[in-house]
Amino acid sequence: MGHRGNTRVRKPAERGFSLIEVVVSMAVLTVGMVSLLGVFGLAMASTQTTQQDMIAKQLANEAYESIVTARNSTQINWDEIQNNAGTQYCTVNPSPCGIFVGNQSSPQFQAIYNAGADGIFGTSDDANAGEETLQDPGPDGIFQTADDTFIPLTGYQRAIQISPLYDASGNLITTVRSITITVQYVTAQSSTPKTYILNSIISQYQ
Repeated sequence: MGHRGNTRVRKPAERGFSLIEVVVSMAVLTVGMVSLLGVFGLAMASTQTTQQDMIAKQLANEAYESIVTARNSTQINWDEIQNNAGTQYCTVNPSPCGIFVGNQSSPQFQAIYNAGADGIFGTSDDANAGEETLQDPGPDGIFQTADDTFIPLTGYQRAIQISPLYDASGNLITTVRSITITVQYVTAQSSTPKTYILNSIISQYQ
């Protein structure tokens, strides 16, 4: 307390943080740090599976492009662009007329094989062509050199489902079909298989 003329002036008291305030602050900080560490862990796990996710996407695209290319080159006819099990919608050939392994109702997974003699992925002759491998350019970053490595795709499976489409009245659309390609694969970071699904349609005409 000081004096100003005849008037006494009380100086404001200085005070620090109380123990309760310090404890609450530390608790809030701890919760924030734990949350941040959790996000960091998820980011690391996601980064480690990025290559496998890209491989799964490429395997699905590979199968779809194979079907479209076979249609465009008239290597196969419209009746053959169906599964070889389940209900078939054949216009010329007797049923079953599809050449793709599987059925329309549920995914029928098979190992990732090279395309067989017909050059089309997902058909019955693929098993004779052996399992597909992924070629890595190696340390020099150049393909087709001595240090190239080949990564087996034993942890991947693929299923192709080709289903009919119907209009709003329930009538079969004979010139368009639905294609669902599912790639299932396992990672070291997950106890359950991961799945990549590609949905598209294909028309009888180019």
